[in-house]
Amino acid sequence: MNILELIGRDRALFDEDVSQNAEKLLELVNNSSFLVLGGAGSIGRAVTKEIFKRKPKKLHVVDISENNMVELVRDIRSSFGYIDGDFQTFALDIGSLEYDAFIKADGKYDYVLNLSALKHVRSEKDPYTLMRMIDVNIFNTDKTIQQSIDKESEKYFCVSTDKAANPVNMMGASKRIMEMFLMRRSKDINISTARFANVAFSDGSLLHGFNQRIQKKQPIVAPNDVKRYFVTPQESGELCLMSCIFGENRDIFFPKLSEKLHLISFADVAVKYLQQLGYEPYLCETEDEARELVKTLPEQKKWPCLFTGSDTTGEKDFEEFFTEHEELDLERFQNLGVIKNKLNIQEEKLELFEKEIKEMRNSMSWDKERIVDLFFKMIPDFGHKETGKYLDSKM
Repeated sequence: MNILELIGRDRALFDEDVSQNAEKLLELVNNSSFLVLGGAGSIGRAVTKEIFKRKPKKLHVVDISENNMVELVRDIRSSFGYIDGDFQTFALDIGSLEYDAFIKADGKYDYVLNLSALKHVRSEKDPYTLMRMIDVNIFNTDKTIQQSIDKESEKYFCVSTDKAANPVNMMGASKRIMEMFLMRRSKDINISTARFANVAFSDGSLLHGFNQRIQKKQPIVAPNDVKRYFVTPQESGELCLMSCIFGENRDIFFPKLSEKLHLISFADVAVKYLQQLGYEPYLCETEDEARELVKTLPEQKKWPCLFTGSDTTGEKDFEEFFTEHEELDLERFQNLGVIKNKLNIQEEKLELFEKEIKEMRNSMSWDKERIVDLFFKMIPDFGHKETGKYLDSKM
């Protein structure tokens, strides 16, 4: 499967920037210790592999998914083999007592990279998953930064999202609020982050779902009116590592928008995907038609597809990596842009957020409306619109 071809590109995005900094990257990684949190997810795996292949002194990986961790190790052993450094994985929940004990026992890392997140817009549909999103994306991040400060780590990296720039959904807003918490901690430790586009075929993504539909002999469904930028898994790992190693305090790295990073619709990717597999897309009018035709069409090397408009809550009309109010450095790297942030701590807002979330959790009773209201207090120009429709109500 040629991922670059599927997303409308003919070459990798960061080759020049990585090669120009190859010697320094190798030297720094080779002489440093790393902790990767959420290291068995799609971006976490990519980051872990980028670190591992440069032979670090110590690389510890934490993830809540035991199964994904097993696959990560198999992938690394199959791709790169072994290193002399201390490489270990730990199936732990970052919010747990066991994780805190793990950090207390050692916790000595030069670089801590946090790739754990609830990343799906669909996670905002109910108040309970939404509260977990807040816990994972904001409070676990804040906790692990404090632990890094206590253990005198040199640098903390945390992944953000393009959806944090002028957010329209709760996931993007949670990451924007996370960036506000990062700002407060940046007084005491160097922090950098990254915003970037969809990672092609990442776990749980629509493109990853194409693989599942083919394996299970089910129709391909995709919106035809939503265009997105995509990066490959390796590019996501390179971007995060470049930000972690070369980012200055409060820097946010992002891919430069150019002819090299093409906008493409999910429907167009679906067509290219099926063609690479040797199938001709067959456009259906309804879900019922698509479900029925998948029983017979594949034998004719055709695959039933349902391409429709998007009308679900939280979909952004376009993607952006920065706002008009942010200061940019577009000269330092070839295809990497950098948002330069000055220290700006909104202490009253942060304390309000902590207080109100604590009250909700202590009462064990909250609703989505109350959380949305709190998000608007944190981000006054929050562009959230509730349509009452979510991706779980679609095929």
